[in-house]
Amino acid sequence: MLQISQIRENSEKIIALLAIKNFNAKETITTIISLDNKKRALQKKGDDTQFEANKLAKEIGSLFQSGKAQEANVLKENTVQLKIEIKNINDELTQIQTDLDKLIVSLPNTPHESVKKGKTHEDNEIIYSEGSLERNDKMLPHWDLAIKYDLIDFELGNKITGAGFPVYKGKGARLQRALINFFIDKGLEAGYTEIQPPLFVNEASAYGTGQLPDKDSQMYFVQLDNFYLIPTAEVPVTNIYRDVILKAGDLPVKNVAYSSCFRREAGSYGKDVRGLNRLHQFDKVEIVQIQLPEKSYETLEEMKEHVCNLLRLLGLPFRVLRLCGGDMSFTSALTYDLEVYSKGQDKWLEVSSVSNFETFQSNRMKIRFKDENGKSKLVHTLNGSALALPRIVAALLEITRLKRPCLPAVRELQFHNV
Repeated sequence: MLQISQIRENSEKIIALLAIKNFNAKETITTIISLDNKKRALQKKGDDTQFEANKLAKEIGSLFQSGKAQEANVLKENTVQLKIEIKNINDELTQIQTDLDKLIVSLPNTPHESVKKGKTHEDNEIIYSEGSLERNDKMLPHWDLAIKYDLIDFELGNKITGAGFPVYKGKGARLQRALINFFIDKGLEAGYTEIQPPLFVNEASAYGTGQLPDKDSQMYFVQLDNFYLIPTAEVPVTNIYRDVILKAGDLPVKNVAYSSCFRREAGSYGKDVRGLNRLHQFDKVEIVQIQLPEKSYETLEEMKEHVCNLLRLLGLPFRVLRLCGGDMSFTSALTYDLEVYSKGQDKWLEVSSVSNFETFQSNRMKIRFKDENGKSKLVHTLNGSALALPRIVAALLEITRLKRPCLPAVRELQFHNV
């Protein structure tokens, strides 16, 4: 979340930046500043009243010690009113803080200065593309190929659970396992430490990375235990460092994690949810970094290139997009999406988002580091999909020919897509 000091000192700039995300923040920010002014005035009044109460208490103590009990008892009656006044002030301060917190967490992260205004995916900027898009109209989409070669059973998943929960079989299951290991191993080669996180998180963790309250309706919730199923390994992995003060010399912290991911995908329908295009449960390898603020955008480029290299090794045609304000997440300051070309569907499929959140998450989680002067500062957090499996598998199945595929499991799946 944004810091109150940022909002007070740069209110007009924040309003202008959030407009790039198509978020009208003027009324909210005006109310926040008004409430903060009221809070500050009440805090001063409370401090003054407490000072008066403390002074009176000392005076009463001195009177009792001097044997002037009658005078002391008269003054004690005044302390009763002061205590009531202090309680009323504290109660009002508590309510103001609750109202402030509710308003502040409703504000998205401000976008980086390079982010352009736009509303939808169509307004995103394609900054790089690689690979051949050659195809023919006889090519089959991956859901037909999966059935033809007995790799994935969508109907069986529907029987066991419901739509969006496929069953991988034989070489299809082996391909999943091989890709997970491949992505993790490449992360380890790049200096990441492997983490195996829980698949359930508590409310504080979901709040810390910004899923709550913004994405509440998109998360599966276990009511009896008050747990959320994770939509991405980003949530538990980043929360490892919640309320931790790191040393500057320990940064960057680099973690890679495989997990199943669970998303309700409410509102999704039609052809975009066919096959592996959009699932409620899927596998993904995530890279997460915690970095010094002055190095975070250099790190973002490094993480983007790591994902690009994975796609090159798989031999898949891909492109990189810089997202416009309207297509960015609530928490991101700058996001690159990486898409692979689905030859069987003749469309681009997003397989990774790589984002810098600056201090938006670290402020919620109080992840800090001590600088050379011993002063605590907020870190920058970043993460990226490296990679999400369903659409990678879809693109691999639909491609006509791979040049020197990097995985034995991929080589075994080569067939003529007609």
